[in-house]
Amino acid sequence: MINQLTQQWLTANGYNAEDLNQSGENGDTALMKATREGVYAVVKELIDVGVDINVTNNDHNNALWFACFGNHYELINLLLAANINIDNQNDNGATVLMYAASAGKTEVAKLLLQHHPNLDLKNLDDYRAIDFASNVEVLRLLKNATKSESRKSLS
Repeated sequence: MINQLTQQWLTANGYNAEDLNQSGENGDTALMKATREGVYAVVKELIDVGVDINVTNNDHNNALWFACFGNHYELINLLLAANINIDNQNDNGATVLMYAASAGKTEVAKLLLQHHPNLDLKNLDDYRAIDFASNVEVLRLLKNATKSESRKSLS
């Protein structure tokens, strides 16, 4: 059962409480839209009632993309705790880590790296997240994570 706040939010945004995985504009679900807007209470409730957190929109992005785009750290943590696919690749093959690296979102990259994304994934142009590092801090984080991963695979 959905609370009144979430019900009102869903109605105001054109979503149906009977089909919480319904796609809206650009294939965005209510979870994606609430995440983009940073509405923690709605995102948490949608996760708690069991929406499909790994559903993707027309660009093949999941809700984690919108949390990272908006620098919504609390939502990034919430979605990762709910086991959203951190390694989801969109239509361009980009992951959220690639996006964070290219956008110079150091804190987002740092947070994502705590959840061990696949550093070897490549986009359609054959680039990895480290190839997108747009500032020295992000580059350092990704180099250290890559070293750490290679040490783990050796042991």
